[in-house]
Amino acid sequence: MEIPEPRTVRAPRSERLFARAQRSLVGGVNSPVRAFLAVGGAPRFIVRGRGPWLQDADGRRYVDYCGSWGALLLGHAHPGIVQSIRRAAARGTSFGAATEAEVLLAEAVKRSFPSIELLRFVNSGTEATMSAVRAARGFTERERIVTFEGGYHGHADAFLAKAGSGMAAAGLPASKGVPRGATRDTILARFNDLEGVEGLFSRQGPEIAAVIVEPVAGNMGVVPPQDGFLEGLRALTRAHGALLVFDEVITGFRIARGGGQERFGVRPDLTCLGKILGHGLPVGAYGGRREIMEVVAPVGPVYQAGTLAGNPLAMAAGLSTLRALDRLLYARLERTSRTLERGFLDAARDARVRLHIQRVGSMLGISFRDGAARSFQEAKESDAAAYARLFWSLLDRGVYLPPAPFETAFVSAAHGPEEINRTIEAVQDALLEWRHNP
Repeated sequence: MEIPEPRTVRAPRSERLFARAQRSLVGGVNSPVRAFLAVGGAPRFIVRGRGPWLQDADGRRYVDYCGSWGALLLGHAHPGIVQSIRRAAARGTSFGAATEAEVLLAEAVKRSFPSIELLRFVNSGTEATMSAVRAARGFTERERIVTFEGGYHGHADAFLAKAGSGMAAAGLPASKGVPRGATRDTILARFNDLEGVEGLFSRQGPEIAAVIVEPVAGNMGVVPPQDGFLEGLRALTRAHGALLVFDEVITGFRIARGGGQERFGVRPDLTCLGKILGHGLPVGAYGGRREIMEVVAPVGPVYQAGTLAGNPLAMAAGLSTLRALDRLLYARLERTSRTLERGFLDAARDARVRLHIQRVGSMLGISFRDGAARSFQEAKESDAAAYARLFWSLLDRGVYLPPAPFETAFVSAAHGPEEINRTIEAVQDALLEWRHNP
């Protein structure tokens, strides 16, 4: 179905900036999904954020449910985090040498994730996942990895086959420029299909180094693991001498302080972190059992390095963020997110619009299909044109959703009753308009 033309009020300055950007930046953006290709129209250029709010270059304000793609658990420009970054910057923005802040943040991460005995900081989630897979291959001395259709583990070559996130929104089955050899050892399975993974191991078990999985798939909407799926992956990898890698770049600190492994009670061999760990600053981490991580240089033969890894500003932001996370915060996030979910569903029912929400904690997937999606194939049955219409209808009313149908909407601790009620009223108004103007 074709994406409808946006009906939103024009944003002249954003449109001028976008036209100017396209003369210097590829597609006018520095990450494809920002170009609004999945929803049509010109992207909004943002000038500031505060708490749960964004303001664009034309002075329009929005309640934000993108949150830098899940990174801003505490909201925009959190005063404590901003102050921590300022203090760190005053001491120096980069040293390329060891600092105490790296040690303090590593210790804080280990307290949140008991499965991690040793870790390494990197600069992004992509670096974390590709480095974890390299470590897994080095440790097991095997080459094949299992990933899941619609999962997204960053843009390293080996992961760009039937990936979710922006690739799915762009309709790309794979990326050009990736040599066949780079994905030759990547085996694709279907999320929540444990029987299919068992078949892979029965045929190729001795060749499989690792299974990498998002505990909650967050790049094909929000698809939670069915009962027994993660437990089954844990048992299979253990039985066949492979490693289980949890990509918690999105779920880490988001659905629980200890991420998906805390929420679902499954302990992986390796964990990848990002997003909230830097609360908007570029940072990632990978870590796990000591014996595995000790294959990484300078202790072992698996090489991985980064000049800016452990950057003082990112470490300061991470420490400030983790200090703010407690049980009361997660309880409040759960209540707020549940209220928003009910508001969407009630509005859809009243307007007789087929809309479905899949939620895990403060992650919400909004789709236009009947019932829950359990895999990427089912997630793709959602009506993308309907999502685009919802996106622009809500943007007109001051609500900013992720500009792509396979992305996750995120609630932050800064979203209060005023913002949630305002959002629900906007959804009600938008969907009732659909009923009168189908």
